Amino acid sequence: MKSLAISVKSRENVGKSNTRALRNQGNVPCVLYGGEKQVCFYAHENDFRKLVYTPDVFIVELNIDGEIKKAIMQDIQFHPVTDKILHIDFLEVFNDKKVTVSIPVVLHGLAIGVRNGGNLMFRRRKIITRGLVENLPDVIEINIDDINIGQFIYIKDIEVEGCEFLAPASSVVVGVKTSRAAIEEETEEEEGEEGEEGAESAPSEGGDSPTETAEAPVAE
Repeated sequence: MKSLAISVKSRENVGKSNTRALRNQGNVPCVLYGGEKQVCFYAHENDFRKLVYTPDVFIVELNIDGEIKKAIMQDIQFHPVTDKILHIDFLEVFNDKKVTVSIPVVLHGLAIGVRNGGNLMFRRRKIITRGLVENLPDVIEINIDDINIGQFIYIKDIEVEGCEFLAPASSVVVGVKTSRAAIEEETEEEEGEEGEEGAESAPSEGGDSPTETAEAPVAE
C-alpha cells in the first residue's frame, strides 16, 4: 500500500477556544487512537490535500514532534458550507495487527456485453477489506473483457491473497445489463425482415395471404 509522510505538531490544549484558533489559522485538529494512548495533534490543511482529495488509500507516516507513527485515515469532517476540513481521526496501525480499510476498485478492459450494446453496471467502487498492512493492495483490479450481457462479478469471485472482504459474498461488484435501446433496435430489424419475407411469399390475386404474428422480446 502507498505511504505518505506528514509532519504534525502535538496539542497540549484541546479546548474549544484553542480548536477555533487553530482552524482560523488554516490548521486541522486531529486525533490518533488505537495505540497505547490517544494523541492529539494538528497540521495545516494543505498538508492533508494529497491524503483527502484522492481515491487512493495511504498508510500515513505521522511525524509527531520527531516520533513516527503509522496510521490510516479513519474519519474526516467537513464544514457543511465551505467544505473546509474540520477534523480528522487516524487509527494507528501495526505490522502484526489486521486493519479494515475501503480499497478502491479499478476496472480494466471493455466488456464484450458493452460492445454488444449492453450497459455497464459498476456497483461497488470500493470494497471494505481486512488484512495485515503489508498484504493490503493499493487497488483491487478487475478485468471485465469477458463479461457478457446478463453476467456479473460478485464479491465471492474476487480474491486478494492475505485479505478478506467484509461485504456479503453475493454482492454485485460489476456487470452488464441489457440495454432497452438495443432491444428496441433488434425488434425493429426482426419486424422488417419478416415483412420482406411476407411480401415475397404473397399468393396471386384473389388468394388469401398468410398471416404471421411476431412476439417482440420483453425487457427484463
